[in-house]
Amino acid sequence: MSALKLAINTGGGDAPGLNAVIQAVTMAATKRGWEVYGIQSGYAGLRDTSRIRRLTPERVAGIASLGGTILGTTNRGNPFRFPVRNADGTFTEQDISDQLVKNFREFGFDVLIAVGGDGSLELAHQLALKGMPVIGVPKTIDNDLTATFSSFGFDTAVMTATDAIDKLHSTASAHERVLVVEVMGRYAGWIALHSGMAGSADVILIPEIPFDLDRVFAHLRANEANGKCYGIVVVAEGACPRHGKPRLKVGPGAGEPSRLGGIGEWVANEITKKTGKETRSLVLGHLQRGGSPTPWDRLLALRFGAAAVRFIADGQRDVMVSYKPPDMVPVPLEEAVRRMKLVPVDCDTVIACRDIGISFGD
Repeated sequence: MSALKLAINTGGGDAPGLNAVIQAVTMAATKRGWEVYGIQSGYAGLRDTSRIRRLTPERVAGIASLGGTILGTTNRGNPFRFPVRNADGTFTEQDISDQLVKNFREFGFDVLIAVGGDGSLELAHQLALKGMPVIGVPKTIDNDLTATFSSFGFDTAVMTATDAIDKLHSTASAHERVLVVEVMGRYAGWIALHSGMAGSADVILIPEIPFDLDRVFAHLRANEANGKCYGIVVVAEGACPRHGKPRLKVGPGAGEPSRLGGIGEWVANEITKKTGKETRSLVLGHLQRGGSPTPWDRLLALRFGAAAVRFIADGQRDVMVSYKPPDMVPVPLEEAVRRMKLVPVDCDTVIACRDIGISFGD
C-alpha cells in the first residue's frame, strides 16, 4: 500500500482517553510511513484550514496520560446546519458540508478518523455518504453507544463519581443528612448505576426505571428505622418520575438549547418537604469529564486508535471501531449510531443492586 495521509478530529464532549487515541493513531500510522494531521475543534478545522496541524511521534509523546484533547473539541458547528452570522447580528443555518469535503480532498487526505459520540459519528457517516472516507472511533463517558461493549472515558467517569460518593458518606453521617448526587449520562443510567452501586448508595434513580418519590421516601424512612440516620441518593441527569418528564435547564444564552439538569436539586427539595430530613444536593457535572484517564481507559483508547489505523490498512471505510471483548472489530457506522444503548432493567447489575438493598424508587 502506498503512503497515506490521515486526518483525525475529536468532536462532542471531551472524555478522558482522547489524547491516548491521538497518540496511538499517530504512532501506528507513522510506523507504516504514513502522515497524520490533526483537525482542531471538531469539524471546524476543515472549514478554517489554518487550524490543521501535522502530528508527529514527538508531538504526541506522553500525551496518553493527559485528560482533554490536544486538538480541542466542540459539540457545536454541525457542518450540515452551520450557524452563520448575518450583517444584522442574527444567525442563519447553512449546509457547508460540500466545502468540508472539498477542503479534505484539496489537502490530499485519504481518510478521516473521527473520534466522537453518537452525534459526531452521525456527522461522520453523513460525510462518508458524500464521498469522504471515514473511520469512526467511539467516545462517550455515558457508555450509550450500542455497537460497542464499552467506550473509553466511562471507567474514569465512574471512578470520579464513586470517589465523590465515598467522600459524601462521612459528611452525610456526621450531620444525619440525605445527600443527593446528580451525575451525567444523558438518557442512559450507566454512570449512576455503576457509581451508585460501587459507592453503596441507598437509592439509585436512572432514566430506564421511572421512579415513584413515595417509594424513595419509604426506603429512606425504613433505613432510618433500622438505625441508619443518613442517606445517599444517586440520580442520573436524565432520570424522571413516573408519568413525568426529564428536567431541563434553559440554555445560558439566546439561541442556546436547553440541557438536562436540575433533577438532583428537585429530588432533594422533595425529600426535605416530605420527610423533614435535612437534604442537600450536589451536581458533579463536568468534573466527570476531567482528569487523567484510568489505566483501563488508556488501554482501551490506545487499542481503539491502533485498530483504526489497522482497519484503514485493511481497506475498511465508513466503519466504527467496536470493542467486542476480547477483540476490536469494524461495524458499519450507520449501524453504530442507529440507537442508544440503555441499561437493561433486568440486567445482573440492577438485580444485584436490589439484592443488596438498593432502591430504584419503583
